[in-house]
Amino acid sequence: MRDRPILFSAPMIRAILADTKTQTRRVVKSMMDRDIGCPLAPCELAGEINRGEYRNSPYGYPGDRLWVREAFRFAASLDRLSPSDVGEKALDAGYSTPWAPTQFEADGARAGAWIGFDTPPTITAPGKLRPGIHMPRWASRITLDITGVRVERLQQITPADAHAEGIPVRGCLSCGEPEPCGCSFPHSASIDDFRNLWRDINGAGSWEDNPWVWVVEFGRVKRC
Repeated sequence: MRDRPILFSAPMIRAILADTKTQTRRVVKSMMDRDIGCPLAPCELAGEINRGEYRNSPYGYPGDRLWVREAFRFAASLDRLSPSDVGEKALDAGYSTPWAPTQFEADGARAGAWIGFDTPPTITAPGKLRPGIHMPRWASRITLDITGVRVERLQQITPADAHAEGIPVRGCLSCGEPEPCGCSFPHSASIDDFRNLWRDINGAGSWEDNPWVWVVEFGRVKRC
């Protein structure tokens, strides 16, 4: 089992914490086959991944874990230090593992006692905003168990998939019944909402391009 990092925005973090988001879609990037070193076409990648051959998956395979990166703040007294320097400072201060008072931007939650590394320790204010891409493993609060990995076209998403992406259930726009409705002209509000979200994140035309995407299914690891 391997742990890999994955970055999420604040709205997606809140959906994961609410257990309403159990899927994520990421555009398939150009890649080389890890076995033979030649370019791997997305359709070829989809074939092998969907057969359960995960050697070319950057997200791993079912049973692996993802640790989540998100925007955060350390204590203001640590603003001049990089995350790696903060971890070293914690060890120098006598902690057995890297640690720092951390505030998570998505919901304002704080990890641990909100004190700095001063002597004696003092209550401190949150510092500068740090992008999630710079979050170290030891500062992450969310770990995900991968339950499924596949590759497909973006527009293959189903209403059930859209709900698993964290989209609220709104029913069929044609008949107003809950999805799946079974009417003659089903029009999923959930897929409409996901399409609009995808465009907001990835830009105009990104839905219409219908790219190949990784679909990663997961469950949040609950901590005692």
